[in-house]
Amino acid sequence: MTGGIEWLVDARGCAPERLRDRERVVALLDEIVRVLELRVVSSAVHVFPGPGGITAMYLLAESHLTIHTFPESGVATLNLYCCKPRRPAAWRELLGALGATDVIATEHARGGT
Repeated sequence: MTGGIEWLVDARGCAPERLRDRERVVALLDEIVRVLELRVVSSAVHVFPGPGGITAMYLLAESHLTIHTFPESGVATLNLYCCKPRRPAAWRELLGALGATDVIATEHARGGT
């Protein structure tokens, strides 16, 4: 593999208050980093005002991890891109932290073989 692996993850049925909770969202990203043994180089977190959600990005030594939360629809979307193959995370269990009732994760090989 020359381009890495990417996971696109959609979590539905999430609790709106959890999708607005900066500490909870950052803790989720930190847990993904810990479980997959990733290394954070830098990060940015933006909390939208009022009923808005959160957008966060971790720049990784292995590539990047992002999340976008949508409290108004109970949805969180994640993207994890790694330049080296690794086993997938237990997405359903991890996203239970946001109250997700339905999790769809797709895995994509990038850049050819």
